[in-house]
Amino acid sequence: MALDDILKQVPIDDVAAKLGVSHDEAKAAVEQGGAVLLSGLAKNASTSEGSSAIENALKRHEGTTGAKKVDDIDQNDGGKIVSHILGADEKKVTTKLNESKETAGIDFGKLLPILAPIVMGLIANATKSKDTTAGGGQAQSGGGGLGDVIGGLLGGGDSKSGGGVGDLLGGVLGGLFGKK
Repeated sequence: MALDDILKQVPIDDVAAKLGVSHDEAKAAVEQGGAVLLSGLAKNASTSEGSSAIENALKRHEGTTGAKKVDDIDQNDGGKIVSHILGADEKKVTTKLNESKETAGIDFGKLLPILAPIVMGLIANATKSKDTTAGGGQAQSGGGGLGDVIGGLLGGGDSKSGGGVGDLLGGVLGGLFGKK
């Protein structure tokens, strides 16, 4: 599973129309927004408390699949997910993303709530299938199932992007998630 899996589940053309940007601009923004959400989840999953909270939230998203249209996505739920993932850094992160040269003109305050339920559904389904193939039982916290799934999504980005996602993560997240 990789960041590309998020792209397959997001109605890129509909996102582009909603945000008033081209398909390619919307795709780049979805890659960056997805990577930021995954990074926030990975940081939260690094503590037992955070991992437990994520696992509880994932149960509500099991079976969720991608959407054909943006209007099919519960953006109110998405906004709550974004707030939980990014916490007090939500404004700083969205501002930094909005200022990014690669995605000029994208309103990440609108995009992240569209992406969040899809990302949670992907992780929930991947974690569930990982549990099933591992012989059942609970997903391990941190270094086990949940951490592996999130790490797989983060690490599986497309190398043709010239480091865009990695560069953005370094720039946007540079210290934001590391600070207490």
